[in-house]
Amino acid sequence: MRVLVTIVLGLMASLAHAVELRDVRLWDGPESTRIVFDLEGGTQHKSFTLDNPNRLVIDIADAKVAPALNLDGLGKGIVKGVRTGPREDGLRVVLDLSEAASPKSFGLEPNGQYGYRLIFDLYVEQPSAPAATEAPSQIAIAPPIAAPAPTPRSPAPAAPVETPRPAPAGRPIIVAIDPGHGGEDPGARGRNGVIEKEVSLRIAKKLAKMVNDTPGYKAVLTRNGDYYVGLRQRTAIARKAQADLFVSIHANSLPTAKNIRGSAVYVLSQRGATSEHAKMLASLENAADLVGGVEIAGKDDDLASVLLDISQTAVREASFDFGSRLLESIGQFNALQKHDVQQAGFAVLKAPDIPSVLVETAFLSHPEDERLLAAADYQESMAASLMAGIKGYFSGYRPQQQIVQASNEHIAGPVPVSLKRKSH
Repeated sequence: MRVLVTIVLGLMASLAHAVELRDVRLWDGPESTRIVFDLEGGTQHKSFTLDNPNRLVIDIADAKVAPALNLDGLGKGIVKGVRTGPREDGLRVVLDLSEAASPKSFGLEPNGQYGYRLIFDLYVEQPSAPAATEAPSQIAIAPPIAAPAPTPRSPAPAAPVETPRPAPAGRPIIVAIDPGHGGEDPGARGRNGVIEKEVSLRIAKKLAKMVNDTPGYKAVLTRNGDYYVGLRQRTAIARKAQADLFVSIHANSLPTAKNIRGSAVYVLSQRGATSEHAKMLASLENAADLVGGVEIAGKDDDLASVLLDISQTAVREASFDFGSRLLESIGQFNALQKHDVQQAGFAVLKAPDIPSVLVETAFLSHPEDERLLAAADYQESMAASLMAGIKGYFSGYRPQQQIVQASNEHIAGPVPVSLKRKSH
C-alpha cells in the first residue's frame, strides 16, 4: 500500500444525506489519463494504490452511486475498468489499471458548465517523453476547395512563392499550433451540435500537415487529441520547442448577437482590449483552466489576469505584422468580423519571446458559419489561408535571431529583414 492522500473537495459538505456520484468521465492524454467524477455536492475523499494487480482505490465520504449511473465498459488510457461498492461511511471506487501509476487529485467547485468535480490524473511511473509534433507527411495536399459563402468569394489563396528566410544554423522554422480547448473544456457549441474543441483540432491538424509538408518548416501541436492542456502548459510547450510562431485556433460565439459572423485575429494587449467584445472573449478563454480542470491552489494571481503584458517591442511588432498577414489571407476566402488586428488579454498569448496570435475562425452562434465550420473543405481552406499568412510572415522576418540592446543585454526575438543585425 502506498502513500495515503486526503483532499478536501469544496468548502461545505452536506452531512444530512449522501451526495450522488452522477457521472464518471475518462480522458486519455499523452502524459496522463484523467478521471473526472461528477458529484451532487462537496465532500471528502481518500485514495491509495495497490499492486498485483494494479489498482487505484478511492473512498468518497458520504457518497452513493446515482441510480442512472452505468459504469459497464468504461475504460480509457491505463484505466481498464471502474467498479464501485458501498461503505459504511460512503462509497468506494476501484479503478483497475493496466500498469502502475502515480495519482494526483484535486477538487473543483461548480462553474457555469459543471457542478462539483473530483479529478484524478494518473501518471505512468516511468513515462516516456510525449511526442508533441506531427510527423512530416509524404502525401501531397490537394489544392484547398473554397467553402460556399453568402456572397461570391475567390478560392483560398495559394501559399506565397517567397522563399522564407533561413533559420539559424539550418534549423527549421518551428510553428506552434494550438487547438483551443479540449477534453473537459468543449469551448463554444453551435445550435446544430458543432463543438469548438473538435473544429479547432481538425483545422490545427490540417495546418500542421501543411507546415510539415513545407521544406524548412516543422509543426508542434500543443494537443493532438481530445484532452485538456492548461493555458500555461500550451505556452510552455511552444517555448520548449523553441517555436518561432504561436497560432492559437478557436471558433467564436456570441449567442446574444446571432447576426455577427466571420473571422478575427487577436494579439495580446498591453493595456485594455480594443472592444468590449474582445475583453469579454478574453475573459471567457482565460477561464478555460477552470472549466478544463486545472488545480489552481497555490498558483500566483497572473493565471486569472485578463491584462497581460508583452514587454519586447520587437515581438509585439512581429505579432501585429503576422496578424495583419493572416487577416489579408483569410479575407480572400472568408468574411471578416474585424478587418484590423484586435487586442485582448488572452492568457495563452503570454509568451514574451514568441510572436503569438489567436484566430477566431468563425462564429458557431451564426447558423451559416456553423455549417461552414463543420465542412471539411472549409477547414482545409482555413488551414491553407493560415499557412499562406505564415509563409508571408517569414518572407519579412527572420526567425529567432539574437539582437543586442543598447545595454548590451541579449534578448531573443524576431528581427525584420530590413533591420540590420547589431554587434558589440
